[in-house]
Formats: sequence, structure tokens, C-alpha cells
Amino acid sequence: MKHIKNIIFDLGDVIINIDVPLAAQSFASLTQKPLNEIQGLIHQNEVFKKFETGQLSAVQFRDYIRELLQQHTWSDETIDQAWNSLLLDIPPQRIQKLQELAQKGYRLFLLSNTSSIHVEEVNRILYRTVGIEKLDSLFEKLFLSYEMGIMKPTPDIYEEVLAQARLAAHETLFLDDNADNIKAAATCGIQTIHVQKPVSMIEYLRDF
Repeated sequence: MKHIKNIIFDLGDVIINIDVPLAAQSFASLTQKPLNEIQGLIHQNEVFKKFETGQLSAVQFRDYIRELLQQHTWSDETIDQAWNSLLLDIPPQRIQKLQELAQKGYRLFLLSNTSSIHVEEVNRILYRTVGIEKLDSLFEKLFLSYEMGIMKPTPDIYEEVLAQARLAAHETLFLDDNADNIKAAATCGIQTIHVQKPVSMIEYLRDF
């Protein structure tokens, strides 16, 4: 790790704590349908993948949810609130660590499988937590799956990040909570850290 100059961070469970099943649970509660039925619909119709690779805009996603769950009267706010329920809190210490790393000269980037609705909510949580309005303020560049049209762990997404930011793979460190994402990044020559609860990115980067 001595030669690391660049650090790429995942968003969920690296910067912000998340609980992915909560979204399906929220939709199940709203529809009064069994959780396994909602989970099946979401999985079979690749709802996450379609939204997080930009195949659906925010407007199209909401309409897709209304049609899929047969809830045509739901407001945008109702859908957004349920979708965002998986987003929990951002420990302020993690933001402080990012700021310290930037001050020490590391180039910081974010690479996340996410959607526009989630990014807007993360920015709101970030502002409530530490008074920073946008994730953009913490990173040199955000690489977001819904803008890029591809998701982790597709190797192309890592190659695209390296190319766009002009990074040398061996000088770059990637932190993610998903083992498949870590393995894919490693095949591109990127140094990796698999973030696993309850250990946070702060502990993993203590020596940086």
C-alpha cells in the first residue's frame, strides 16, 4: 500500500450505512402484500438493475413501480420514501477521514451502483449530518452506475474509471463491502480492501 496515490470508495456501507432489504419491506408494508412476493417482483423484474444502469429515469422508475405493484395512485413522494428507506446514517467520522485523506494529497473518487433518487437523498443526509451539501465536495469525481450505464462488478466499469481519471491501477486502492466487486477490481490490477462490518473504512485506512 506504500505506493497508493488514489483511493476509490464505494458508497453503501462504506460511506453511508445501508440496509438493502428495507426497501422491499417498505413497499410490502405499503401494499399490504407478503414480503416474499414483493421481493420476488423486484428481483424477477430487475428493478434495481434497470434503475441503477440508467435504463429507467426517475420518472420512468416511479411509473414502473406503480405498474409493477398495481398502485397507480401512489405519489412520487411515497415511492421515493420507500425506495430511500434503505439509506440509514453517515457517521461524521467517515467524512472527517475523507477530508484528512484529501488534505494529505490522496486523489479521492466515488464508484457506486446507485440511482438518482438515492444520490439526492444521500446528499440530504450528508447536509443534515455535517453541513456539506453534496458528495461532489468530498471527491474529485463521482462515478455513478446510472450515469455510466454499467454496474459493478462488470470489469469495464473499473477500466472506465481508470481511463477517465487517468489512474495507474497499481497506485489505486478500492474499498467496497461486496466481495464480487472487490474481486473484479483486483482483476484490473487495482489494490483492494474488502470492508466488512463491524469494521469501518476508518479502521481499514488508519495507516493512511
